[in-house]
Amino acid sequence: MDQPPRLRRRAALALAAALPGAALAQPAVGLTLATATPGGGFPAYGDALIAALGGVDPALRLTPRNTAGSTENARLLADGAVDIALVAGEVATGALASGRGLSVITAIYATPGLFVTRGDSPATSLTDLVGKPIAWGAGGSGFVVLARRILGGLGLDIDRDFRPVYLDHVGEGPGMVESGRVAALWGGGAGWPAFTAIASGPARARFIPLDEAERRRAMSADPIIREMVLPGGSYPGQSAPVTSVGTWSYILARPGLPEDVAYRLAAAIDAARPGIAARLPQGRETTPENTRRSVPDVAMIHPGVRRLLVERRIAG
Repeated sequence: MDQPPRLRRRAALALAAALPGAALAQPAVGLTLATATPGGGFPAYGDALIAALGGVDPALRLTPRNTAGSTENARLLADGAVDIALVAGEVATGALASGRGLSVITAIYATPGLFVTRGDSPATSLTDLVGKPIAWGAGGSGFVVLARRILGGLGLDIDRDFRPVYLDHVGEGPGMVESGRVAALWGGGAGWPAFTAIASGPARARFIPLDEAERRRAMSADPIIREMVLPGGSYPGQSAPVTSVGTWSYILARPGLPEDVAYRLAAAIDAARPGIAARLPQGRETTPENTRRSVPDVAMIHPGVRRLLVERRIAG
């Protein structure tokens, strides 16, 4: 005799609990993931995420979409043109407070903002870079917004107090530093491809963060800016940790993303974390705990993800 649907569901859940490693069939779900311009950190993270998810939940299919970066991604989400997107913290904060229904799926990694120069550059501090040509990144990227917020807190304007260079693609930046066309490239986080390219070059790299007094001023001026440490070994030749300031980046969801899809996606991302980290070191920071800690208000987290956090006793 056939079991009623309720009993069949209980039996399936019992099997899942008894065999946590079993690949139980789940319905196929397709989601569009907005990243950023080729050569940047977001496309690299997106590639690592998609590859790792394939080993955890093959029926959960993410299709990447290159964009101009965080600012465009927030607009695409609000318009329902993509399902999920990588968004830098300084853009995410405004997007989540906009009232347009965006929500957090997961924090992905912390992004301390830094300048990088050639290893033989005479510049050793922020003061040495004032008035110099600086590649700030792609015009719509979160790094540009981060630079405006951090340096604005120090009374500096990135267009007035430097000679700004905006890129069509982040991948153009390393060549500009190597050739001397710009004095430095602004960026951040561990394993960022543009920084890796410079650090792997013949002249190596020098990382220039904010000093202690500059960090205090930046954090006092803007509450979303926090002190962060770039671990030693994040780049070739960078053995010592580097302390600067920055924000967390996130995967955000469009308005109306179903609760069960958000729950499944967040659980799969957590299960896939070792695979993400194996491909991109900063993937180690993609945890439910960091998601809860990094958001100023738990209401900003998608209801499906909040359910997962409650089940794991990370949120009440």
